[in-house]
Formats: sequence, structure tokens, C-alpha cells
Amino acid sequence: MDIVLIGLLGGLITGISPCILPVLPVIFLTAGARPAAPGRTPEVIPAKRSRPYWIIAGLVLSFSAVTLLGSLLLGLLAIPQSAIRWAGVVVLLAIGIGMLVPGFERLLEKPFQRLPRRRVADGGSGFGMGLALGTVFVPCAGPVLAAIIVAGATGTIGLETVLLTVSFALGVAIPLLVFALAGSGVARRIRGFRARERALRIAAGIALIALAAGLALDVPQRLQRLLPDYTAGLQRGLAESESGERALGLGGLVTEENRRLDACENGAAELADCGPAPRIRGIAGWLNTPGGAALDLEELRGRVVLIDFWAYSCINCQRSIPHVVAWDRAYRDAGLQVIGVHSPEYAFEKEPANVAAGAREFGITYPVALDNDLATWTHYRNRYWPAHYLIDAEGAVRHISFGEGNYATTERLLRELLREADPGVRLPEETDTRDETPELGSTTPETFLGSAKDRNFAGPGAYRAGPGAFSFPEEQPDDTFALDGDWTVETQYAAPSGDAGGAVRLEYRAREVRAVLAGSGSVEVEVAGSAPRSMQVDGTPRSYRLLAENAAGTGALTLRVPRGVELYSFTFG
Repeated sequence: MDIVLIGLLGGLITGISPCILPVLPVIFLTAGARPAAPGRTPEVIPAKRSRPYWIIAGLVLSFSAVTLLGSLLLGLLAIPQSAIRWAGVVVLLAIGIGMLVPGFERLLEKPFQRLPRRRVADGGSGFGMGLALGTVFVPCAGPVLAAIIVAGATGTIGLETVLLTVSFALGVAIPLLVFALAGSGVARRIRGFRARERALRIAAGIALIALAAGLALDVPQRLQRLLPDYTAGLQRGLAESESGERALGLGGLVTEENRRLDACENGAAELADCGPAPRIRGIAGWLNTPGGAALDLEELRGRVVLIDFWAYSCINCQRSIPHVVAWDRAYRDAGLQVIGVHSPEYAFEKEPANVAAGAREFGITYPVALDNDLATWTHYRNRYWPAHYLIDAEGAVRHISFGEGNYATTERLLRELLREADPGVRLPEETDTRDETPELGSTTPETFLGSAKDRNFAGPGAYRAGPGAFSFPEEQPDDTFALDGDWTVETQYAAPSGDAGGAVRLEYRAREVRAVLAGSGSVEVEVAGSAPRSMQVDGTPRSYRLLAENAAGTGALTLRVPRGVELYSFTFG
């Protein structure tokens, strides 16, 4: 019941969000328009009362199927991910032209002439129209839709996922059905429309063609970037509620293979039995293995395995990795196998060369799996960077630790598992790596500059995707950033767009400040009270240290960024 209710609520919220606006005119107009009568080109048959329901039923069915199975089937058939969307665009375009030109509609119907009362455009009922709309209807990606998409993309589709998908689609359908019924009612009841049903049909055809052209040119996405998402707060509240977390965890994450992971309490002081370790799956490639060969957990029986989920530009991982590297060096000969599962936060972290460079910088020599589609991440029901999973010599998960810290406990339990595997093993002294985990809330939160995850912006004005002119505020709150100059904000980064470059000002609390930068140019770093210094940026995105002090403190830092340099995020330690 939690899954169904969360799905319905998530769908209802999505159904009133700005991203459904492009399809509303089409649903409104086509609900009251129907193909011309055979042999009577100038006239239009009045739409049936059931037509709005059939349109929405077709949309719900195709949207659910495409969302759940689209990525999986296209991957198996080696077909581009955009194939279904483009097919839907072509069908909508054909239907729209057919509504404007009855002769073209009859030409489309020729292959189906042996099927009585069937029309290629929409069968008179509108169901085919709904099927076509469902393939191109992409609502705002909230937490419910994200859980469904991950399940479909990774093949972890169970009963819970199907329930979540169907209830979400029904929730989205309710506001759309209201518009469809309104369109049908207007066409039936207003005398002016009844006298001009041909004009209504033409308007519906134009709306369909406009939607198809707009989808081909990504116009709906551009419009969405201009409109504030007034449902974002509702989406977050739904996902962060106790019922939401439980339902979304079941929807697309829990399978029979990983269900027992719940038996492991995060950061527990003692070993537990959390079931067999889920297999490592969906890996795009391997680093630090002979010939790039994959590792199989079944073949590692007899060794203790530590799986570390990480991303090379993640500041939390950067503070955790020295501990993992130290454990690998200390215990490899005693029976420990470390596997780093690199699960990217950013698109640039999917590039094998970038990950390889990051691994070299951190001294990582153990095998690294490139989990570019977050398939293994999802299979392990993980939600954190970093995350450590200890697997015993029999292949069972015995301990889980999310986030930074808890290193002493993890090492103590790791040593226990090594002794379980080989009671006669001689273990070295415990490692002595300094724990640099900052106290919770003692530093400025990680700050992203891309429009997809922007936070902590101090204004003035709105922060949204696209080009814009910015200026520093007169007073800037703590733990925020502000821009000055002309900038273009992309999904994952911001970059100066003017020849004069731009500036970023940070009000921070930290001992260390780092930035993920890419491109080419000389960046000037100025900390309040100190002389500016230059820092050369060159190449693919990576983390650059801007500030390092002996103790944590507060201050203001200004970055002067030339054109040609991209700024992704700030992290604080």
C-alpha cells in the first residue's frame, strides 16, 4: 500500500508540474476531434464520449512499458536509446498531417483496410493516439520516476517496481484526464465548436505537428528551463518521508538477491550475516586487472572482499580512499581483495581515461570496476559516496559502512574476517591513516554549479540553465556562492561566456576548499587578506585544491575564471 500511495502521490505532483505543459494543448484538442467520415471528406464524425479515457489509457500503457522495459529491450537489441522517442515523434507527425489532409490519412490506412473499423491514426477511440503520446511523454524526473528508471535500466524489475510504475502513471494521468474531458466537453457542448468540428480537427492536427516538431528540436526542455519547478519542494518532501524512503527503496532496488542486505546495520560494531553478496553487474570496463578482465565474486571464494563505492571527484571519497589504499597494501597478502566500484556522479566521470588518471593520483592499484550505469550501485542498494561492503570468504556480506568515518571499526572487522578465513594467518599491525572526516555540519555543504543540482546560490536573481548576467550581492550569507559577469549555466557546470571572464565568490567554513574544474586557462584565487595567486587549469575535469589550512575556519574566497574554463562544484573539508 505504501508503494501504491507514494506512486500515486508522486504521479499527481508530476501531473501538475510545468513539464507537462507541452502535451496539454494536444490532449485538450484531440479529445474532441476525430477522423473524417469515409467518403465525406469535409465532415467530421463527433468524438465518442469514451475517447478521452482511451487517449489517457493508451498514454498510461505506453509510458509504463517504455519506462520499465524500453532501456532494457533497446540494450538487448543494440538499438539507440532514442529510437522509441523518435518513432513516437514520427507517428505523432503522421497523425497530425492525416488530421489536416484526409487524403494522406486514407493513404496511411491502406495497409489496414482488411481490418474493419480500424483507422491507422487512432482507431476512432483515441487509444492509438495515447500510445504514441506515451512514447514521447517525459515528465519531470522526480524521485519516484528516478527509482523506476533505474530499475528498468538495470533489469531489476519486480512486482514492487511494476506497482510503483503503474500507480505513478495513473497519478500523472488524473490531471491529464481532466484536460481531456474538458476538451471533449467543450467540443460537445459549445454550439460554436459543434458547427466548426472541421476547424477543431485542423487545430488538433496543427497542435500534433507542433508537438512533434518541438520534441525534435528539444523545445519542451528549453521551456522547462525557463519555468520554475513549483513542485520541487513537494517532490523532496515525498521522497524524504519515512513512507517515501521505504517505498522508493522497494521500487526498483530490492530483489531476491539483495533483500537480506537489510540485516546489516550501517556502521555496526559487530559482524552480521546479511546474505550472499549480490554479483557485480553492468560494468563498462575494468582497470588494474590483467588485460582488463572482469572479476567474479564466485571466483574469489576463500578471500575476504572489500567493495568500495567511490567517484574520483567526490571529496568524501578523496578523504576515504587513503584508508582503502592502506588496507589493500597491508592485507592483500593476508587474503584481502579490494574492489573499487567507480559509480560516477558526473558525465565526465564515465570516461575511462579520467577514472584511470584519478586512480593513479590516489595511488589505487587494486581492481576498479567502471559502473557507469550505476547497475552494481543499484544492485547493492547503495546511496552513498563512499560506501564499504565487507564480504567474507564464503561470499556473504558481513558489514556495511556508508559515508566517511568508522574506519577503525571497519578495519577491526576486516581483520576478524581474515582470521575466520585462515585461523593461522599472520596479520600486520593495524594501519595508522589519519581520519580527516570533518565533524558533521562543521563545513560548508558540497556546492554544485550545474542547473541539475545547484544549491547555495546567493543571488541576486534566479539561478537557472542558460546564459545570464550576474553580479555579487551587497551582503552574502555564509555557506553560499555568488557569480559576477556573464555566465552560461549548463546541466552539470557553469562557464564564463564573456571575453572578460567571470568571478565566483565563496563564503565558506572549512579547513580545505577544492573545486572541480575543466578546460584550459589560468584561474586566479584570492582569499580575503591574502595576495592573489594563479592556478593553471588544463584538461579534463578534476579536483583542484584552492585552500588548505591547519585548522578549520571561516572566510571569503574569490575565483576569477577566464573564458574556456568550466566550473563544476566546490567541496569542503
